[in-house]
Amino acid sequence: MVPENSSSVTEFILAGLTDQPGLHIPLFFLFLGFYAVTVVGNLGLVTLIGLNSHLHTPMYFFLFNLSLIDFCYSTVITPKMLMSFVSKKNIISYSGCMTQLFFFLFFVVSESFILSAMAYDRYVAICNPLVYMVTMSPQVCLLLLLGVYVMGFSGAMAHTACMLRLNFCANNLVNHYMCDILPLLERSCTSTRVNELVVFIVVGIDIGVPTVTIFISYALILSSILRIRSTEGRSKAFSTCSSHIIAVSLFFGSGAFMYLKPSSLLPMNQGKVSSLFYTIVVPMLNPIIYSLRNKDVKVALKKTLNKNSFS
Repeated sequence: MVPENSSSVTEFILAGLTDQPGLHIPLFFLFLGFYAVTVVGNLGLVTLIGLNSHLHTPMYFFLFNLSLIDFCYSTVITPKMLMSFVSKKNIISYSGCMTQLFFFLFFVVSESFILSAMAYDRYVAICNPLVYMVTMSPQVCLLLLLGVYVMGFSGAMAHTACMLRLNFCANNLVNHYMCDILPLLERSCTSTRVNELVVFIVVGIDIGVPTVTIFISYALILSSILRIRSTEGRSKAFSTCSSHIIAVSLFFGSGAFMYLKPSSLLPMNQGKVSSLFYTIVVPMLNPIIYSLRNKDVKVALKKTLNKNSFS
């Protein structure tokens, strides 16, 4: 007899991104390419920042952690997704599904807060440049980072604990390429009201708090930039923030569209496409956005390559 609070299924079948067999092989190679770029880009940026002492500043400290987070949560999702393109049934165990859900949520919530920490860093750098190194001391940076990971852990635990209390039906086909909150709730035989409330509150906090922080930071940054008289100074200040603005827009836009819209207005197939942006595309684009538009990273890359060539 299955206990009341435990699941009646031992495994789930992930439906994958599409049910059209003719698209499986092209999509496999497309997303394999995306994953390769994600791994090389993010681990490359992590290595570059670690090896170059002139990049050991608060801005690159947060960028280092952003790249690490992007690599980790892409790795939690993409390999299992690729399996759905080459196997008849993409089966994942119940415990494996809950583990994937926890780590996906941990990294995705951590990303939202690391982006807000980066916005605060840019605010201090542009609005209070004379006290930047004092305000963004190593101790402050570590406390901010601790807050990022505590929020990530809290959000992941809240959702995963609520998911573990549900009883799942014999129909264990999950209409997604990963174990995400909303598709799993569709497979529940018990009431999901508590889970839906937790989704609304926790996701509201995890998107709302960073969004408000970022908006306030950039409102103050914009006000400061408009007071700069020289065109060159304004251009330099805008270019410092442009990479971050692009990354924030992609991440929060797709995340809010997926989770903060009623499920009746967003069919799951559209939700799968929307979730591709923050699970696959954003982790791939972040190192490209931050490196190609960043002179310090380009210089560090040239120095590192020159050192290796000389050796």
